[in-house]
Amino acid sequence: MSSRAHSALTPRGRAAVAVSRLATWASRVSGRGSGGMIGGLVALKLDPGLMSQLAAGRRTVLVTGTNGKSTTTRMVASALSTVAPVASNANGDNMDAGIVSALGADRRAPLAAIEVDELHTPAVAENTHPEAIVLLNLSRDQLDRVGEINSIERRLRAGVAAQPQATVVANCDDVMITSVAFDNPSVVWVAAGNAWAGDSVSCPRTGEPISRTIDETGAVHWQAKGTLPDGRQFARPEPDWWVTEDAIHGPDGFTAPMRLAIPGRANRGNAAQAVAAAVAMGADPAAAVRAVEGVDDVAGRYSTVDVDGRAAHLLLAKNPAGWQEALGMIDASADGLVIAVNGQVADGVDLSWLWDVRFESFEGVSVYASGERAADLSVRLSYAGVEHQLEPDPLSAIRRCPPGRVEVLANYTAFRDLGRAIAARKEQQP
Repeated sequence: MSSRAHSALTPRGRAAVAVSRLATWASRVSGRGSGGMIGGLVALKLDPGLMSQLAAGRRTVLVTGTNGKSTTTRMVASALSTVAPVASNANGDNMDAGIVSALGADRRAPLAAIEVDELHTPAVAENTHPEAIVLLNLSRDQLDRVGEINSIERRLRAGVAAQPQATVVANCDDVMITSVAFDNPSVVWVAAGNAWAGDSVSCPRTGEPISRTIDETGAVHWQAKGTLPDGRQFARPEPDWWVTEDAIHGPDGFTAPMRLAIPGRANRGNAAQAVAAAVAMGADPAAAVRAVEGVDDVAGRYSTVDVDGRAAHLLLAKNPAGWQEALGMIDASADGLVIAVNGQVADGVDLSWLWDVRFESFEGVSVYASGERAADLSVRLSYAGVEHQLEPDPLSAIRRCPPGRVEVLANYTAFRDLGRAIAARKEQQP
């Protein structure tokens, strides 16, 4: 299979890959970045049909959703590596250029685990003909770029429907995702959890209210009032896979302990979907679980770095649902907390979503509002009753915290820029 993937390129495609690698190398040696995006952009300019050529001969799984794409893709790639070599966009470049760059960088791997932006999923699926599609969750994110959530659900539903050969691994706890996958001929339902219900108070297909109940195990069951136009009840499907506090459970009575190296309830759900996808593509369940347990870092997220005697634990969040999950991961016994928010195009310039996040009090913790939009964040924290100080520079904010453990929660560009600042500071030190 690897030779098929390698020989699928046209002469124009081979030239595009060669120039892409040169552009990627130049970007890295010049210190401008990883080169994943620029390499792919150059390649697609030379050959717009390159993605389908690079995907030919591979068994591909796509991972999409609002939150958790990078972590889940990393876990899927790790689990699938127990079967065969895997090509993957590990740096999170999840649009066409980044995907082309990742596939071109490893042309011989017979498997591919690809993270995909929600808006790009239908087109990427058309080019890669995936064997599996992992659907994580859908909630508001960058409304100025992505648009209204129901329209995204409809577009994603149509894109998935156009790939009947794919096994869909879908989060049955998410109303929007269930609607996307509901009509697919082959669905593996995973109870991956969904703490954020603010964007699914009504059925995306009929507009009828969604009611929720909690059973004796703590599982949340939901259903829409009335029925769909064809008479079916739109309700939470019975899961094929689910997680408990320290284990994962699957089909045919499979049960295994699962102790992840990365924190958070949401990541236990991500791990369950990663295992389910890998098993659907031929991985041994027990081996897949062991593989996802070994994932301890995703492009610097969840890592702990030393900043002048302060152990800074780095967390990334991008939207209301992600922020609510990340706030639950914060260690309230830490010596300091830095919350950093930018409002660049990559973040979404509209930060009104800050008012949808339930910021908690952090008694006894030195809290700093930081980032380019530190003043906006400061107003929100003040209304939430969180005592804090204002320091726009995240690195300076960390250094102003008491020595010890510092939790750092940042949105996309704030996280990226802080990582660069920390790396630059280390290079300057003797």
